[in-house]
Amino acid sequence: MVYSSIGIIGLLVQLIINYDVIFKKTSGGVRRKNVLYRRFLFGTLFYYSTDILWGIFDEQKLYKLLYADTVIYFVAMSLMVMLWTDYTTDYLEEKTGFGKALKLVGRVFFCLCPPVLIVNSFYPILFQITGQGEYKTAPIRYLLLLIQILLFTLTGGLTLTLSFKTAQVKRVRYRAISVFGFVMGTLVLVQVYNPLLPVYSVGCMLGTCLLHTFIYEDEKAEYRNKLEELLKQEKESKQALNSARTAANTDALTGVKSRRAYLEMTDRIDNAIAEGTAGEFGIIVFDINGLKNINDTLGHEEGDRYIREGCMMICRKFCHSPVYRIGGDEFVALLEGSDFNAREELLASFDEDIDLNQQQGLIEVSTGMGVFDPELDQSFSGIFERADRKMYERKDLLKSRDKSWQRQF
Repeated sequence: MVYSSIGIIGLLVQLIINYDVIFKKTSGGVRRKNVLYRRFLFGTLFYYSTDILWGIFDEQKLYKLLYADTVIYFVAMSLMVMLWTDYTTDYLEEKTGFGKALKLVGRVFFCLCPPVLIVNSFYPILFQITGQGEYKTAPIRYLLLLIQILLFTLTGGLTLTLSFKTAQVKRVRYRAISVFGFVMGTLVLVQVYNPLLPVYSVGCMLGTCLLHTFIYEDEKAEYRNKLEELLKQEKESKQALNSARTAANTDALTGVKSRRAYLEMTDRIDNAIAEGTAGEFGIIVFDINGLKNINDTLGHEEGDRYIREGCMMICRKFCHSPVYRIGGDEFVALLEGSDFNAREELLASFDEDIDLNQQQGLIEVSTGMGVFDPELDQSFSGIFERADRKMYERKDLLKSRDKSWQRQF
């Protein structure tokens, strides 16, 4: 079991550190190089399994099973070499003649293995198991190992060379692949002279640990950083969009809600009325009297101050209601909740303040209220029209008072 224990340790280490790669389904968005890495890991697991069984069959002197497992062992070894050359050349995105040649040699190496094993069953050109269970090597074995040494060394040399030409973020990853290639090449050379040492499993274990630590985990960290950056950009975009939306829905002169926000509100109410879900609400239409005269005699700057002053009066009185500026001197307050319940008192109090202002020659604001009637109203416009008519009635009343006071003086 000493021989098999190395394979068992390698297999367990690989299952533990690459659990998420091996057992979790790969999403469609994963890049091809990660798919190839997963395939390579499955290839090494296959190899570990044959190597573990080899040690068990040898110790138990199960020679027929030992022979069969040795055949599978060489298939697993050649498969792993092919998957390794596929993974490295694809990861490096090496599409030069040299990279294509490496991949081709890896695939030819795998394709040649089955015919060699078939011939070996009739004539031992690769290996043989004697009647006493002794494992004996044959010439083709050395050729196969030599090809592997060459492939591992060349991939190591290629990635080391490319590491000097690539960006800093990829340099460590390239050199991890390079170290794997050189380590495997060296250990396969040891295997040439010591066929009964499990150095191949040792190399696979060290190599996959290198790949996981310096490539897979590093790429995951890079992906997380990119994802965090994208999320940050998305958050900033949302904040900018919200800021733009807030700016668009806010009247620049007065700070209350804009006409755009008013139109959104009326659409929302129209939908609620159509669906039968509209609750109790009312509106008050406001119009600031005498703005044209202020603009003509004192200028538009004083007119703007006049509008702000009128808006502040509205907001102070109807402090629990959203107020919209829908025109130059026109405002609308949407009454819901406590302001709706106290609508008559609030409107009467506001009009009393305006009456007092009129006597003192201060700002005048005309008002008109409309209340939603489910039996009557099919849209917001009907409520607005009733409120607007009442506002003009109030405006006419205020104007008539102004004229009567002017006649007195």
